[in-house]
Amino acid sequence: MMRLPYFRYLAPRTVREAAEMLAANPRDAMLVAGGTDVLPNMKRRQQVPGTLVGLRQVAELKGITNGDGLCIGAGLTLTELVGYLKIPGPYAALRQAAVQVATPHLRNVGTLGGNLCLDTRCNYYDQNYEWRKAIDFCMKKDGKTCWVATSSPKCLAVSSTDTAPALLALGATITLVSAEKTRAMALADLYRNDGIHYLTRQPTEVLTAIDVPRLDGWRSTYWKLRRRGSFDFPVLSVAAALKLAPDGSVEAARIVLGAVASQPIEASAAAASLVGERLTDEAIARAGELAAVPARPMDNTDFTLAWRKHVTRDFVTYALRELRGDDMSKLRLSVARQLV
Repeated sequence: MMRLPYFRYLAPRTVREAAEMLAANPRDAMLVAGGTDVLPNMKRRQQVPGTLVGLRQVAELKGITNGDGLCIGAGLTLTELVGYLKIPGPYAALRQAAVQVATPHLRNVGTLGGNLCLDTRCNYYDQNYEWRKAIDFCMKKDGKTCWVATSSPKCLAVSSTDTAPALLALGATITLVSAEKTRAMALADLYRNDGIHYLTRQPTEVLTAIDVPRLDGWRSTYWKLRRRGSFDFPVLSVAAALKLAPDGSVEAARIVLGAVASQPIEASAAAASLVGERLTDEAIARAGELAAVPARPMDNTDFTLAWRKHVTRDFVTYALRELRGDDMSKLRLSVARQLV
């Protein structure tokens, strides 16, 4: 049985209190909301904070408003988010991503902010302490070598968040609050392609809100590849969003890939190839080929890396065909293991 290490637990009531607690313990404190990622990591001694700052009682993190777009509190649970986004619309990708995270039990406690800040994953890292010690640890924790690619100068652990690709495709921005200041930035700027330092959020900052702009005329979707129909992290994900002109041509497009690098990857060339074009089979196939170019999966998750890169173009075409209006329900159930 793996047990949690000893730690001190603090329970702020406001964002300000949480930020001040982090500022008082900048090297020793971590935030915890639902705890579905942090607590298992602590049991495996991947993360060993002396202080946990709990956000469960911070009411201001749990709101959601729909005015000129969506403003979503980072402490909203994934189940609550899915319930709010029941009506189909331009934010469909976010609902589809959230509803495919883990299992209902974990979605009931896991939060949107926690999923956005999810630790990167790797077969050599996501093991118990004794297993990792037996191979002399890895670069991400306690070691000096990336066992995925021993000559790599940086950690290649994979970004496995579901909601980040969807929100990136929707053009989301975020708000970060520390004891000194509040700053807003594009969600894309939160991530680095580095398995260890994968977030630009400072240890003393609290992610408080996610803002999604009003997306009149847009449609979006999210596809996830995994071995089972629930619980598993993605080994490939595709989020796509399009704005169509009255004549059916594409006015604007975004395609984002997940689980193929240490950060979500925007397939800019693939999206650009669609602008001004109708969603013909040829245009969709071309976009799929272009989207596979920046996908560089490593051999550190489920399935083989060559196959995961190969099916990237297939999943992009599935997403674009769905946005075109094709009935993809049978194929989604067959290859994505779930109807959403």
